[in-house]
Parts: sequence; structure tokens; C-alpha cells
Amino acid sequence: MPAFDKKDLMRRMDGAIEALRHDLGGLRTGRASTSLVDGIQVEVYGALMPMNQVATVSVPEPRLISVQVWDRSNVTNVEKAIRNAGLGINPVVDGQMIRLPIPDLTEERRKELAKLVGQYAEKAKIAVRNVRRDGMDDLKKDEKDHEFGEDERKRHEGEVQKLTDDKVAEIDKLAQAKETEILGK
Repeated sequence: MPAFDKKDLMRRMDGAIEALRHDLGGLRTGRASTSLVDGIQVEVYGALMPMNQVATVSVPEPRLISVQVWDRSNVTNVEKAIRNAGLGINPVVDGQMIRLPIPDLTEERRKELAKLVGQYAEKAKIAVRNVRRDGMDDLKKDEKDHEFGEDERKRHEGEVQKLTDDKVAEIDKLAQAKETEILGK
């Protein structure tokens, strides 16, 4: 049974790209998006729960997120979780509704966020390259174990390299799009 599994490599590389998409989705760009509060955990009923399990999150306006808390007793906990999330947003409580007005980003903050995009992209590229390395190691092991010959190993190495190049290009494209969105260019 060969150790090399192209489908597994693709799945793992796609996982790195999905993680990047998730990281980029959490970056504030000056426009309201429910993904800003997706990762926030709220302490309710003695346990931590994701925001979407205690409230309805929506974007009624381009620069406003509204959080409709289902249980009145949880409003304070939800507000506290939002304040402690480090989003730089001041929640405004109105009964069971919490409004999150999205302030304009300063030029300095935009540059910081753009730098962060680059860091996230580099982390994803490293993950993809690690998967490539694992694939190449598996190919060498398979050749040594006589699963297939040198020609076939080289052909597979070419496929793995092409797959890696494609995924790195996709990462660059995602990062470039997010940077453009943040810097407003």
C-alpha cells in the first residue's frame, strides 16, 4: 500500500486555505460583517457558547451589526463578551438588542491590518509547504519500498509541486483581495 495519497495532500492544503479564509474573515475592514463576531464565546448558563447560539446576529446597515439576544438574562454577558473580544467596537445596549456601530478605520490601523493579512497568508503558505514536504517524503519512501519506480516518483513529485504552486497562488490572491479591501484601494 503506497504511503503517497494525492487526495489527502489536496484535502490538507485546502484545509490550510480554509483556515486562512476564516482568519481573514475575522479582520475588521470598516464594513459590518457577521464574521466579526463569529468567534466570540459568551459565558451563559455556566458554559462558553458561540455567539450564534445565544443571539441572532445581522447586518441591517453597512456600518452596523445588530445582535438580538434571545434570553434577556444573557444580555449583560453578551455585551461583556463583545467588549472583551478586542474588536475596538463599543456595544450599545437597547433592551435585548445590542447594536455594534463600526467606526472608521484610521490609516495606521489599516496598515496594521494589512500587515496582519500578510502574516496570516505566510502562515497558510508554510502549512501548504509542510504538506508538500510530507508528500515528497511519502514518494521517496514508496520508491524505496518498491511501490513504484523513479520515473513515476518524479511524475508524482511534479504533480505535488504543481498543486503546491496552485495553492500558494490561491493564498496570494485571497491575501491581495483582503489587503485591497482593508486599504480601500
